[in-house]
This record gives sequence, C-alpha cells and structure tokens, in this order.
Amino acid sequence: MTERVDDLAVALFGELFMADQLARNRISKALPKGMELSHFSVLNHLARISDERTPAQLARAFHVTRGAMTNTLSRLEWAGHIHIRPDWDDARQKFVAISPAGRAARDAAVASVVPMIGDVVQALGSEKVRALLPVLRELRLKMEGEG
Repeated sequence: MTERVDDLAVALFGELFMADQLARNRISKALPKGMELSHFSVLNHLARISDERTPAQLARAFHVTRGAMTNTLSRLEWAGHIHIRPDWDDARQKFVAISPAGRAARDAAVASVVPMIGDVVQALGSEKVRALLPVLRELRLKMEGEG
C-alpha cells in the first residue's frame, strides 16, 4: 500500500515539476523584451493587492531569500516600475509600491501572456480547469503549511 502511495506521490510531483518548467519557459518567452518572470510576478502581485509591502513581506510571499528579492526590487526600481520609500516610523524598514509605469508594464505583460494561457485553458477545457483549481490551491496551501 505504501509503495503505491509513494509511486503516486512521485508521479504527481514529476508532473507538477514538468508542467511548472514548461509554463515558466512559455511565459518567459511571451513576456515583453527585457522583462523576467520574477519581475512580472512581483509587479502582478503588487498590482493585485494595490497596497505597499516591505521587501521582507514580498520575499516571504514568493518563498525566496531577502537577497533574491532585493535584487529583483533593485532591477524593478531601476526600470521605474516600482517606488521604494522609507518607513517614516522605522527608518530600518522600506515600503515597495508599484508605479504607474510598472502597472503599464504589468498590463502589457498580461496582454502578451493571456493569449498563450487562454489557448492552454481552451485546449484542456474550462470544466477540467475549474475542477483542477481547488485541488492545486489545496496542494499549495498544504505545502505552505509545511514550509
């Protein structure tokens, strides 16, 4: 019985890893020139929440080190896609917000990616995708709980 569960777990994660790799490759190719997937992910997150976040909060949200997030934020700030300001109450802390140029870059990226993603959803069928989303969400939440 355990062997079958182990085989199922290996098959599940093998499919997830391969799908993740293929999705990242396809989306990266569809993004506007010069935009990396990490940049798009942060811009998309900030656009969706419509609020400021600290670099530490962003690092936690993306499950990356603070150093990796600092690097991504530096590149986004250089491109004019985000604003970083000091916390007026705690000078050791900073806040990050998406800029109007960042929102425009994010919107352009979404427009370039959506047709490709839409094709995949259409090929699978809306019903299958709707049924899959709760399972993937639950899997993600279980994995986050163990982190």
